Amino acid sequence: MVGKHYRPPGKKKEGNAAKFVTRSQALKLLQISLPLFRKLCILKGVTPREPKKKFKGTHQTYYHVKDIAFLHHEPLLEVHRAIKTHERKIKKAEAKKNIERANRLRDQTPKPKIDRIIRQRYPRFVDALGELDDCLSMVHLFAALPASESKKIDVERVHKCRRLAHEWQAFISRTHKLRKAFVSVKGIYYQAAVEGQAITWLTPHSLQQVVSEEVDLPTMLNFLQLYEPLLGFVNFRLYHSINLKYPPLLDPRLEALAADLYALSRYVGRSTRPSAVNSESVDIVENEHVELKQSGAQSEDEKSELRLAQLHHQLPSNEHGPGALMHLVEEAAGDEEEEDQDTQECRKLFQNMKFFLSREVPRESLLFVIPAFGGVVSWEGEGGPFGESDQGITHQIVDREAQGHKFLSREYVQPQWIFDCVNARIILPTNDYGVGKIPPPHLSPFVDNEEEGAYVPDYAQTIKHLQAAARKEILPLPGVGKDLEDPQNLLAEGVIDRAEANEAAQRKQKIMMLEQQYHEDLKKELEHVTYTPMDSKVDEQVSTEVTKTGEESSYDVQNVDDMGKLLMSRKKRKLLEAMQISNDRKQAKHDLIKQRKKKIEAAQSQGS
Repeated sequence: MVGKHYRPPGKKKEGNAAKFVTRSQALKLLQISLPLFRKLCILKGVTPREPKKKFKGTHQTYYHVKDIAFLHHEPLLEVHRAIKTHERKIKKAEAKKNIERANRLRDQTPKPKIDRIIRQRYPRFVDALGELDDCLSMVHLFAALPASESKKIDVERVHKCRRLAHEWQAFISRTHKLRKAFVSVKGIYYQAAVEGQAITWLTPHSLQQVVSEEVDLPTMLNFLQLYEPLLGFVNFRLYHSINLKYPPLLDPRLEALAADLYALSRYVGRSTRPSAVNSESVDIVENEHVELKQSGAQSEDEKSELRLAQLHHQLPSNEHGPGALMHLVEEAAGDEEEEDQDTQECRKLFQNMKFFLSREVPRESLLFVIPAFGGVVSWEGEGGPFGESDQGITHQIVDREAQGHKFLSREYVQPQWIFDCVNARIILPTNDYGVGKIPPPHLSPFVDNEEEGAYVPDYAQTIKHLQAAARKEILPLPGVGKDLEDPQNLLAEGVIDRAEANEAAQRKQKIMMLEQQYHEDLKKELEHVTYTPMDSKVDEQVSTEVTKTGEESSYDVQNVDDMGKLLMSRKKRKLLEAMQISNDRKQAKHDLIKQRKKKIEAAQSQGS
């Protein structure tokens, strides 16, 4: 008789074999190639899974059955099949020497659209902002890469990435959303706060980038295919949130001079002023239109764009729909009340300061950072709003060993001074950042120096005192304000460590015994009692009691600690031991850093 749970072999699967499939099985189910499968997984956000029991071996990659069914109904599969069919038609036309038909078919090649995928993956705008870190890093990377046909990096794609990156930077800069900037060997890290989301991205240095053969470019291009429209949608939403037209209209003259970011900043900056009362912007557009007309080098499309820009500046700010330019973020009345405290603090950091960039400094990075914190900036070369001889310049950014000519009305500082001021949120002294000097260490704003047991550099302490002085606060002196009456409470609260608690307990007991002995001696003097050898024995007894009391206090501290461990569960006790081991490792690392610092200082003192 057949059992109740009898199952004929091959009829039905159960357990992990029914929930997961290997990658080769998924390729057979979808009937696609491995590169296309990887591309679909990247676009749809499908990742491999780790089943509890790997029924096909540990060397296989597993996917959930529902994820594969999700890919099976993807409309992009039909588009890619249509592209394959179209490519066969092109090859057939080329084989028949029908060049005209081949070119026509090449122009009619179907292109996959992933707008629906973006809306499916990011149903809310906050979700898209939360996933923007890798997107921005990838777009900024390809914006700095050289175009290469062999590596399938098109010129149009590089230009598009550069345009998207500059549009993002222009919005962040003009709305003062930038919070941190750190220059490292890999590149420059930025962090901005947009609608409550902290967005961190990495931009490469402005150097000639070399694409290594070890880099998997096809996979990166697949990610870029998702990130380009994603960043375009985000920029569209952000620009419309401040009532700006997207994509923005750029000044062709500045665009030709490779000053795209400055051109975008001018566009956003002008549009942020109320157009009904600001006639200067209209005059600027008219003057630029006259200059461009005299040069005679512009096409009809460029002239029509300029006329459109002029019409936008002439529109009343309260009579039109989403495309009109209304009261916006920066200079519009009443917007300062809507800004949070961080934005107001960042907007006023470099207020009433004019900067001039020498040709050797990283221009794009400083053009992004300085306006984000309220400064006015120009550069050496064509397209700058003002020249080096302008008397209103307060700071000139140089990065050379010696400066030939100097203006007494301005200060000459290195680029690191800008980034350190941004991270400290105060204007630091410029003495250590002068021309030819070795600047202080560039501290990372992403490291929390307030963490318990963390190593705090000396320059971080200096900046902390400068911040307190700027806010008119008084920092407590080291050791002042500690409650020595009850070191056990301080130990429990984490204010002091075990050694300090023992020392405080011993000090407290010793002071109490000395006070008691002093009062007894004073009492004897008042009673006119003479000093006898018995008193020396009493003194010895008091000293031994003080020593014993100190030992007992340290023993009591250790005893309390052991009793606390005994009352803990095994899980909590092991967790506490792991925390103590981690703290010991951190302390050993900090001690090693301090030893190295002492050796370097000793070597420098001997050398001098």
